[in-house]
Amino acid sequence: MNFFKAQDDARRRTKWLVFYFILAIAGIITSVYGVVYIVLLFSGGAASLWMPGVFVLTAGATVGVMGAGSLFKTVQLSGGGSIVARDMGARQIDPHTADTYERRLRNVVEEMAIASGIAVPQVWIMDDELGINAFAAGTEPGNAVVAVTRGCLQRLTRDELQGVVAHEFSHILNGDMKLNMRLMGFLFGILIISMVGRMLFDVVRYSGIRRSRSDKGGGGIILAVMVMGGGLMIVGSVGVFFGRLIQAAISRQREYLADAAAVQFTRNADGIAGALKKIGGLKYGSKIKAAKVAEMSHLLFADSCMFSYGLATHPPLDVRINLIQKSWDGKFIKTSLPNITHGRERSGVT
Repeated sequence: MNFFKAQDDARRRTKWLVFYFILAIAGIITSVYGVVYIVLLFSGGAASLWMPGVFVLTAGATVGVMGAGSLFKTVQLSGGGSIVARDMGARQIDPHTADTYERRLRNVVEEMAIASGIAVPQVWIMDDELGINAFAAGTEPGNAVVAVTRGCLQRLTRDELQGVVAHEFSHILNGDMKLNMRLMGFLFGILIISMVGRMLFDVVRYSGIRRSRSDKGGGGIILAVMVMGGGLMIVGSVGVFFGRLIQAAISRQREYLADAAAVQFTRNADGIAGALKKIGGLKYGSKIKAAKVAEMSHLLFADSCMFSYGLATHPPLDVRINLIQKSWDGKFIKTSLPNITHGRERSGVT
């Protein structure tokens, strides 16, 4: 494959998708203004459709709420990739591990770090995951982690494992980890809009505002709060849906970029192609059971759960393999699990 051209194409498409994300935020601000206008219309306070002062206040409040939510999520993730690894049920590999599969993984990660000129990231493993998958997470190379599933360790050859690790190192070197963390923050900020709407509904349900029904104008207040709450819930939910569509599209482009970079780093297309073929031939595929997998799916080497194409965070396996290996015959590779107990295996894996 022409990995330089593939990387340039993926970067160019990513820039357009980030632009669409900005447009989506502008659309959310406009939609919230529409909700405010409807509330004012019901209450008799809407002088005209376009009210610059109200729009500025609405835009400021919307950006403020979304910004606060994004900042909260960003700070939550600022502890580095280890936070994400723990959320995914992984454990850090002991540098002095006696497990030969884990030693092989550490060796591959260390080799790739030396070749890339960056610090060796922490190495983690998801012991309970039988599918073939991996991820890199962190806010910068200094706090990055590389994590793989137990299935990835046991089912891949050294060359295939090297291809997967090289793919994850591409995410570190190309700034994908920081981009992913920011997108997670933005999506949480949009989700806050819906949460505010839900809170307004709860105010109507549980507060003393119900007692104002008998007061003059009390019914109007309740209606206004309910319209505002319902409108914000709809805007927030629709915003999150379209935000996830854009996030998934960005993720797919970064996967193409990482695949091409993995071939460039290893000079061996067969390694990463073999790993993808084994995912296709495995009953478990690349599935992950961790509770937070949907939130973290865009970080992974391959799709972790079933999505429609629009929400899929990764391109189809056959498309990825064909781009890497033009001569592929269309057949996946069936694998069997080695008969080992992790932490006690002593065979000569290097």
